[in-house]
Amino acid sequence: MGLNCSTVKDVTKAIEENSIEFVDLKFTDLYGQWQHFSVPVDFYDEDDLFKTGLGFDGSSIRGFKAIESSDMLLVCDPTTAFIDPVCAHPTLSVIANVYEPGTMEAFGRDPRNVIRRAEAYLKDTGIADTMYCGPEAEFFIFDQVMYETGRYSSSYGVESSEAIWTSGEWGPGHKVGYKGGYFPVAPFDLFQDIRSEMVNEMIKAGLKVERHHHEVATAGQTEIDLQFAPMIQMADWMQIYKYIVKNVAAKYGKTATFMPKPLFEDNGSGMHVHQSLWKDGKPLFAGDKYAGLSQEAMWYIGGILKHINSLLAIAAPTTNSYRRLVPGYEAPVVIAYSARNRSAACRIPVSSQSPKAKRIEFRCPDPAANPYLAFSAMLMAGLDGIKHQIDPGNPSEMDLFEGETLKTVRTVEGSLSAVLDALEADHDYLTAGGVFTETLIETYIHYKRISEFDAVRLRPHPHEFVMYYGV
Repeated sequence: MGLNCSTVKDVTKAIEENSIEFVDLKFTDLYGQWQHFSVPVDFYDEDDLFKTGLGFDGSSIRGFKAIESSDMLLVCDPTTAFIDPVCAHPTLSVIANVYEPGTMEAFGRDPRNVIRRAEAYLKDTGIADTMYCGPEAEFFIFDQVMYETGRYSSSYGVESSEAIWTSGEWGPGHKVGYKGGYFPVAPFDLFQDIRSEMVNEMIKAGLKVERHHHEVATAGQTEIDLQFAPMIQMADWMQIYKYIVKNVAAKYGKTATFMPKPLFEDNGSGMHVHQSLWKDGKPLFAGDKYAGLSQEAMWYIGGILKHINSLLAIAAPTTNSYRRLVPGYEAPVVIAYSARNRSAACRIPVSSQSPKAKRIEFRCPDPAANPYLAFSAMLMAGLDGIKHQIDPGNPSEMDLFEGETLKTVRTVEGSLSAVLDALEADHDYLTAGGVFTETLIETYIHYKRISEFDAVRLRPHPHEFVMYYGV
């Protein structure tokens, strides 16, 4: 349940009024995974949680600390408190920021500290005081999944009663075809009630949800859209969103994944991010330029497109992301912008002419991204565009997905390795104002190269046996 707490006293009151038994502290590692530990309510202390902090071992958290300097502190943000919808025992969850012990300095590689610095930097520029985000995260709901990898074997499998590949088995026969999942009603859409329960639990936790529906792919691809919110709040919401989705799916005996491309030859899962800048309560992206945009919005697009490949190292951050970012599956691989044209990396929605609705939609990100880092990086790229008045060039109104057009336009890099190289070469816009630290970027790139890209690159692929075993 959303509690609308503003102060520490509000949290204490909510604990008493809701017969809370445990307080759960949640925080995010450098790569986007939520972590937590719980405190029995008898040991709840306002100063410990909200002022002096509770200690933990930072060397056990990816991207944080070495073992010789592992002590760290969590200090909770009272405005994030909500009644946890997953726990059987009454539990109040609260999101924390990470601090250095002794100095109480905000830890530079804590993703939530990064987005707090990004918001402060935005205000310091004088350009705007608020960035609003509206992500459209997609995911799959499968019946079961299996996977393993080792020195001499590798395999995975997905089961879905809705999927077209099960049409050869006895059953009711209502199957969603490849790329045929956009908006069919039941009995083709098997997940209406599961999605509705996910939405209800999100609303109880304080999130604002606009709609839910089946997405294009077979096998239960789904989208739940949140109403736009300031970027720090939205990043918190995205962590709650993923937590609820996975746990409600588990409650129904299903499994949910935000992996960008779990299925071969069908659409992957993206996270299109709508974004706009505001100042003193007024929108800054409405004007008399292309598609009703302001000059600031055009420059913002220029910054996104200029830095797009380094930006993707953070916004599309996995090896699997680049199985989605390929032509032919509605993935926006072309470095271009356009009104309505969904094949461009940046789109300008025109469903409303209200100045308050004027925004840009960056379509390349996927839901594997750490939302704190991704939203911050998008903002920093856009601000760099405004500061340096970067011209995005002419809009593209043609179909950019297929055919000869793809031979004449610039496309994004096609691998995690390439975008990590781009991030290494192009990150000054991220370190402006100390928002991203050099140490964070170095740590991020090193981990992604060794633990993710090389882990995939160095292993034989099962399909290589199909193609090459008999050579």
